Amino acid sequence: MQYILQAIHPDPEPWLGTFGSEHPSLPQLKKIVEIAAKFLLYLLWFLSPSSRALLPPQEGFVKINTDAATNSEKNLAGLGAVIRDETGQVTAAAIKVSKFHGSIAYAEAEAMEWGLQVARDAQSYIVYLGAHSHGPNPTLADLDRAENYHHEFLGSIIGSRDEARELISSSYRRHINGFAADLEEEHAQQLANHPEVVSVFLNKPTKKLTTGAWNFLGLEKDNVIPSNSTWEKARFGEDVIIGGICPESESFSDEEMGPIPSKWRGTCQNDDHYGVECNRKLIGIRHYNKGLISAATKRNPAFDIPPKLKTGRDLDGHGTHTLSAAAGNFVQYVGAFCNHRYGTAKGGSPRARVASYKVCWYSEDDHNAAHGNDCMEQDTIEAFDDAIHDGVDIITVSLGYDNIADFLSDGVVIGAFHATMNGVLTVAASGNGGPEPQTINNMAPWMLTVGASTMDREFAGYITLGNNKRLRGASLSVDMPRKSYPLISGEDARMANATDKDASCKPGTLDRKKVQGRILVCLHEEKGYEAAKKGAVAMITGASGTFSASYGFLPVTKLKIKDFEAVLDYIKSTKDAKAFMTDAQTEFAIEPSPAVASFSSRGPNRIDPSIIKPDVIAPGVNIVAAYTSERGPTGYARDNRRFAFTAMDGTSMSTPIVAGIAGLIKTVHPDWSPAAIKSAIMTTARATDANNKPISEFNGKEATAFAYGSGHVDPNSALDPGLVYDLTLDDYLGYLCNRGYKEDVVKKFVVDPAKHPCPKSFELANFNYPSIAIPELAGSVTVTRKLKNVGTPGTYKAQVKEIPGISTDVEPGSLTFTHVNEEKTFKITFTLAQNAKPNATNDYVFGELIWSDGTHRVRSPIALKQKSK
Repeated sequence: MQYILQAIHPDPEPWLGTFGSEHPSLPQLKKIVEIAAKFLLYLLWFLSPSSRALLPPQEGFVKINTDAATNSEKNLAGLGAVIRDETGQVTAAAIKVSKFHGSIAYAEAEAMEWGLQVARDAQSYIVYLGAHSHGPNPTLADLDRAENYHHEFLGSIIGSRDEARELISSSYRRHINGFAADLEEEHAQQLANHPEVVSVFLNKPTKKLTTGAWNFLGLEKDNVIPSNSTWEKARFGEDVIIGGICPESESFSDEEMGPIPSKWRGTCQNDDHYGVECNRKLIGIRHYNKGLISAATKRNPAFDIPPKLKTGRDLDGHGTHTLSAAAGNFVQYVGAFCNHRYGTAKGGSPRARVASYKVCWYSEDDHNAAHGNDCMEQDTIEAFDDAIHDGVDIITVSLGYDNIADFLSDGVVIGAFHATMNGVLTVAASGNGGPEPQTINNMAPWMLTVGASTMDREFAGYITLGNNKRLRGASLSVDMPRKSYPLISGEDARMANATDKDASCKPGTLDRKKVQGRILVCLHEEKGYEAAKKGAVAMITGASGTFSASYGFLPVTKLKIKDFEAVLDYIKSTKDAKAFMTDAQTEFAIEPSPAVASFSSRGPNRIDPSIIKPDVIAPGVNIVAAYTSERGPTGYARDNRRFAFTAMDGTSMSTPIVAGIAGLIKTVHPDWSPAAIKSAIMTTARATDANNKPISEFNGKEATAFAYGSGHVDPNSALDPGLVYDLTLDDYLGYLCNRGYKEDVVKKFVVDPAKHPCPKSFELANFNYPSIAIPELAGSVTVTRKLKNVGTPGTYKAQVKEIPGISTDVEPGSLTFTHVNEEKTFKITFTLAQNAKPNATNDYVFGELIWSDGTHRVRSPIALKQKSK
C-alpha cells in the first residue's frame, strides 16, 4: 500500500516531517530511496512550470529519518524531493510514504498539518457483478436500491460505506450490475476474489476506430431506388431506433417524420453552453464524462471542468459521421471536396430514429484531436446501460480496446452482452490494426464485428511532372494551382540544423526560404500544416496500403509508394524539377472492388480462435457523411474551415453502414433475435468481388476469412436469407460455461438463475455460430449446427468447397422445411487425409459450406488448422 503526498509550497519546513524507520531492510531501502528520489525530482521539475527555467534543477533534497520510532503508528519509511529556485526557496516538493506495518492514518494526519495534499496511489477499476435481480423494468426504488448495494458492498471491503460512496464514480443500476471506483490494488484483488464478483479490471481508455457506398451495395442505381430495393421493402428502416452528434445537420432533420415511437424512454440531455435540441428524428442525446473527469482530477486536483466536457454536442465529428452513415436522412447536393456539391448523402436506414450516447471527448491538442482516445471504459458501460433501458433497437459502436485477454474484462463486450440478452444487436468495429494478423477488436460471439473494404469509387488527383510523366494519386483537394510549380523534397527543404530524420517535414524543420512558392514532397506529413505555414503552394505525399485521400491545410495529393519514389528520383535528376497538379475528381468502376482495406484489423480471434472474426466487411474508405460544425476537416483545432459533410476512413465508417442494414432487417422482421439478424447479414455476404472473383487484399493477393469474415455485406439478400443460425440466452450462457466460467459466476448474468444451469455437455465446436473454425484439427472432428427456416418452405442441399488435405461429409446432405421457424440439425465431419502433414507454414486452410434451395444461398466460411504434433 502506498500513498503519495505532494505539495507546491514556498517553505521547505512543512515538508520535513518525522517518519519512523523500524524496518529490517532499512539500509537497502535507503539506496532505493536515493535513486527514486532523484527520478522524482526530475519528474517534479518537468511538471512544475515555475521550475522549468532551471536547467537542470539546481538542488534536490532527500530525507530519511532514521530515529527509532516508539509508536507503531509511525512505522513508515519515506522518500522525497524538492526543487528550489535561485533564492533557495522550495517551489515544488513531494514525498512518497510506504506502509510496512501499522496504520497509514498517521501520515495522513501529519500531511494535513503540513498543508500537503494526499493522493493515494489508487487506480480506477470496473467491478462487474453481472445482471440485476430487479429485471428489465426497474422502478426508481430499484435503482436506488442497486446503488446503495454498491456502496455497502464496496464499504464491506474497504471498511467504510461513506468512503465507498466517495470512491465510486459510476454506478450501473439498470441492466448491467457493477460500478467504477478508485481502488488500491489490494482492494481490487479482494474484490476479484469475492464470490459475488464476476470480474474486476482497470478502467481503460478506448480508441475511436476511425457517399457512394449505397450505390455500390445495390440499394440504388445511379441515384434511383429500384422498386425491389431493400430500402423500399424495409420502408427505409422506419421507426427503428439506432443508438456526439451535430443536431443541426440536415441528416438529422425531422421533416416528414411521424410521432416518436411510444416505446422510447430516453431523454434529451441539454447543456447551458453549447445547447443541443432533439426532434422527431434525433430523439435522444446523453453524454458521459465521469471517467474522463475522474482521470483528469487525478492528474490535477484543481481541474475545472470546461463546457466542452459537459455537452452532448459532437465537437470532433466522429459521432455525427458514424450516426449519419447508419441512419442519416437523404440530403441532396453534398460532396467531399471542400463543400463542392455533387451527390446525395444518406444512411443505411434513412427513416430510422437516432439517439446519441456520447462517451468520447476531443482534445484541443492537435495530435490527440487526430489520434486521441479520450473515451473511458466506465462511461462506455454506463452508455450501454442507458441505451438498453431507453429502447434502442440497434447499437453501433465504433470503439475498441487493444490487448484484451478475456471477454469479461472489456467494457464494450460486457455492454454488448447485456444488450443481446435484452434483444438489442450491437454492431462493432473490428479495429484499424491491419494488415497484421490477430489485431482484431470486439471478438465476442454476441457482437456483429465489421471490417472495412474499398468500393468502386475513388477520389483521385493527377500529377504531371516536368518530364511529362503522369501519376495518379488520391486527393480531396480542389482549387489546385493552375500552373506548374517547382518541386522540392523534404530532405532538400530542411533547415541547416535539421537532422536526416527530419526529412519527413516535421514541425520546426522546414526552411521558409526553400519551401515558399514550391510544391513540397514529403512522405508522411499529409495534413500539411507545417508546409502551409512555411508558404508551400501544395504537397505530394506517399503511402502504402489502401488508396485513400485525406484533407490537408493546403492542396495535397497522396501517391502510392512506387510513384512517390518516382517523384523523388525525378527531383534528383534535374535542377529544374516542376509539376502540375489537378483538382480532385470522382472516378467510378474501380477494380477490383470490393477489396479488403489495408488498415482493417485481421483475425484470427486472439481470445477464442473457434469464432472467426471479423464477421463481415463493408465499405470503409472515403465514406462521405455528415460532419460537425465545431471542427475543421483535418480534425485539428487550428483548422478554421467548416464542412457540413466530409469523407473519412476506418472500420468506424464501415460499422454504421452495417448497423443501418441491421435496422432495415429489424423493420421488416421486428421479432427476430439479434443472432438471427446477425446470421442473415453473415450468411448472405459475398466472398467474391464485382467481377465474381475471390475478394482480394489491398495488395492484390487473395484474401481469407480472417480478413473479410463471411464476406462483403449484401443488403438486398440479407432481408430474405431463407435460413438463419439462431442463438438463445442459454446458448450464450453455455458458451461461457464452456469457456471456463464457473456456474455460480454465469448465473449472475440472469434474473432467474435456477432456470439457466450450465449444460452438462457442451462442445465449443457445436456453438451455433454462422461460421465454422477448428483451430486444432486432429484426425476427425464432427461439428453440429442448427438451421431455422425464416422463408418459404423448400428443400436445401449442402455443398462444401474442397479444402486442401481435408475431406468433408455433411449429414444429412439435404434439409426440407415445411413451415416458418422450423428448425433442423445437421452435422459436418472434417477428416484429415491419411498421412496428412501440416502445410509449410502450419497455417489455416479455408473453405465454405453452402445450403441452397435454388433461390437462397446460405453460406458459412470454414477455417481449419491441423493440430501441431
